[in-house]
Amino acid sequence: MGDHGLFARGLMNTRRDQLFANRTSAKAPIRHLDLTLLFAVMAIAAFGAVFIKSASRHRLAALGFDENLLLKRHLIFLSIGVVIFIGMMLFDYRQLRALAPVTYAVGVILLLAVLSPVGERVAGAQRWINLGPLQFQPSEIMKAFLLVALAAWYADERTDPGVMKLAGAAGMTFIPAFLVYVQPDLGTVVVMLAVLFGVLLISGTRVRWLVVLLLAGVLFFIAALQLGVLKDYQVARLTAFLDTQSDVQRAGYNLAQSKIAIGSGGWDGKGIGEGSQTNLDYVPAQHTDFIFTAIGEEAGFVGAVTLIGLFAFLIWRSLRVAMLSKDLFGTLLAGAVATMLIFQIFVNIGMTIGIMPITGIPLPFVSYGGTALITNFIAMGLLMNVHMRRFV
Repeated sequence: MGDHGLFARGLMNTRRDQLFANRTSAKAPIRHLDLTLLFAVMAIAAFGAVFIKSASRHRLAALGFDENLLLKRHLIFLSIGVVIFIGMMLFDYRQLRALAPVTYAVGVILLLAVLSPVGERVAGAQRWINLGPLQFQPSEIMKAFLLVALAAWYADERTDPGVMKLAGAAGMTFIPAFLVYVQPDLGTVVVMLAVLFGVLLISGTRVRWLVVLLLAGVLFFIAALQLGVLKDYQVARLTAFLDTQSDVQRAGYNLAQSKIAIGSGGWDGKGIGEGSQTNLDYVPAQHTDFIFTAIGEEAGFVGAVTLIGLFAFLIWRSLRVAMLSKDLFGTLLAGAVATMLIFQIFVNIGMTIGIMPITGIPLPFVSYGGTALITNFIAMGLLMNVHMRRFV
């Protein structure tokens, strides 16, 4: 009986270990990979690759360059972004809470480096650090560093998100925003402010303080216009959408050509590579800030709505991750990512159809720009990380 008893006890221990292993594996982060989120990101990135080639090939060929030059560079950054996306999922995102001050400081140092002789000046703007054949734009990476820092700042549930917290978050945002503004890069500054507002809203900051912050922003904008803080071309871009006919050969030119391109696409578009506005290079910066015009012209209403639908699905998944997060830090991280996506998508598409001023904000995963693409993959890696560890 002793032998049978030992055997039974061993069998029970084995079953118990198996049950424990099953429970543990059920909670293993990799089992909760959001494949639909991954599919949406890659589908949007595919849109970007197709239309970057379409919007740039004629211009490159006319200049004597390889017509696939920008596409090849984009695919290199896309590959780097995917690798970083995978890397962002391998560690527990909660470790970032302690590292947030370090990453924030690194971002500020990089922004200072841009304004030093290390930075490279192109077309009147000093926004890049040259890395040989490629350029690196610290202001884009700083968006990811800032949202991590703000989420960590408000993740302490023991303190009330009152005016002192608000002041700290505002100061934390003002430092990089000012350094980016003097580059100058007004679009990224506005994105940083949107991320701040999103984190404040999710954290439970009182409505009256949010209203005060919005009023302060409006007053600052009016003062900037009146006192000449903004450069002339920035003022012209911000005000051109209010009266597009006043200066169609200068500030209103981009918007006028953008509307023509999108309107000419009709229901199903002219066909990829067949858009006259795109081929004749009528829309400036079409492979970057105005890439949605190429999509509207060549893929038509169907293609544009398909892309917007993918973006809507991505935003829904982002908000869902925020709601399902196990802790406040994860909720704030996912919410900040969702805010950044919503704001950039709305402003970029809005400025191509004339309902938003032209601010130079790229379309996530679609516009050409290596550092912006990598930053978006960092954000998606954080999002996936939070989703994968909601049971752990």
